[in-house]
Amino acid sequence: MERINEWRQRFIEYLRVERNMSLHTLRAYDQDLRGFEQFLATQDLSPEIEEIDAPMLRNYLAWLHKASARRTTIHRKLSALRGFFRFLVRQQAVKSNPAEMIFAPRLERRLPKVLTVDEVFQLLDAIEWGDSLADLRDRAAFELLYACGLRVEELVHLDVPDVSFPQKLVRVFGKGRKERLVPVGSRALTALRAYLDRGAMNSGALFPGRGSTRMNPRTVERRLERRMLQAGITKHASPHTLRHSFATHLLDGGADLRAIQELLGHASLAATQRYTQVSLQKLMEVYDSAHPRSKKKQE
Repeated sequence: MERINEWRQRFIEYLRVERNMSLHTLRAYDQDLRGFEQFLATQDLSPEIEEIDAPMLRNYLAWLHKASARRTTIHRKLSALRGFFRFLVRQQAVKSNPAEMIFAPRLERRLPKVLTVDEVFQLLDAIEWGDSLADLRDRAAFELLYACGLRVEELVHLDVPDVSFPQKLVRVFGKGRKERLVPVGSRALTALRAYLDRGAMNSGALFPGRGSTRMNPRTVERRLERRMLQAGITKHASPHTLRHSFATHLLDGGADLRAIQELLGHASLAATQRYTQVSLQKLMEVYDSAHPRSKKKQE
């Protein structure tokens, strides 16, 4: 009989080899499954894998709730367990998935935070075009994030040959290493050309980091925070904010939702549809401030 920790290691290896998941995702799955193992240990339980049932999982979720875990955290951990037990069913280690019929608390759907078009221009135009490689790199990285709606992990995994200047395209490898081609605008290409000419790079990582082959996503986030302050923008923003802004500004400009889905690399249209709520909220704000019979006008 085998324990959960032995199957956890096999599951992570399956995600790495068969599903080609990123190191960040693998660590998240491993951490979430270890959390369940730690819960079992606190309950003086060390069950065989086939002995784990739905009541154990419900007790785990209740334990997380009592520990003041956020709803998003509970959802993520339950999702990890569902995927883990689906793998076990396929491996015939268990007969059924005890996590399949367990429901986590309803999540509040938060609207993505975005920058206005003026704020994006203010941020990017505040970065100087001097001889500093750091300036040229930051300008190129942030122009590319906004021009293509990239995830920060996708940005740091780009290689120099992935950018086609003649075709004005960037080859991107998204979640699950799914490849997509994304158009890139002239301003981003100009920033990239200036950066590449200064760095004299012909191959390898597009954005290399110190002592490693690629820049760390956290480094990109810190650089963006610094550039936001230098530009005089007090609003908090992360690299993902530029991705949200990309999608929202395209939608506001009349782009088709299906096209935006393809550009973002979303597996389903439902993930893209939340940007319609951002545009609707903006429309309502304009209405409330402009219409003579709106509630705000009457106040």
